[in-house]
Amino acid sequence: MGIRILLADDHKIIRRELTSFLNKQPEIEVIGEAEDGLAAIELTQELQPDIIITDISMPRLNGIEAAYEINRQNPHIKIITFSGHNNLSFVTESLQAGASAYVLKDSLLDELLNAIRAVLKNKIYLCSKIAGVIVSNYIKFLSASNIAILDTLSNTEKNLLDLIAAGNSDKHIEMEYQANIASIEADINSIKSKLNIASANELVKIAISRK
Repeated sequence: MGIRILLADDHKIIRRELTSFLNKQPEIEVIGEAEDGLAAIELTQELQPDIIITDISMPRLNGIEAAYEINRQNPHIKIITFSGHNNLSFVTESLQAGASAYVLKDSLLDELLNAIRAVLKNKIYLCSKIAGVIVSNYIKFLSASNIAILDTLSNTEKNLLDLIAAGNSDKHIEMEYQANIASIEADINSIKSKLNIASANELVKIAISRK
């Protein structure tokens, strides 16, 4: 038995293109189309598809509201959001409403196939463009977190971190820091304690983040 899919989108051309593309896949069958959120809920109850692929911006009831209701009534049915919105708030709201995947409409349609396969394995799937934005934001968050943590250090300790990040030899650090190796090691241990890290590798990563 193939994968039975219901499409929900208020644009007839998009529904037609998706239906044509998906029906060419040997394991997939589009069993119905809905032009708004309420129709999607009604057809879900009637047809019991394996997967619903839904837009967000639709009349009567938007895709997020429809996803919430469909998930409440039929938690076993997988939901894929197929949207033109790349705002992360829409991604978050969709996942919270019960969607298992989020694919942008300007993605390659192969990403939609990847999403279908992923959700059937009970996995979460985000198209590459959305995943890239999330990773970028996470990196910014980590950088901001490191800056906040580093504010707990004294200027002398920050100077020591800068010397470590520059890849200086122990001898050069002793000369620049104007302390012997025993004092430097004691200060490094103090920094590790303040930053709540255990390894030298972690210390070097944080030191480099100051550059």
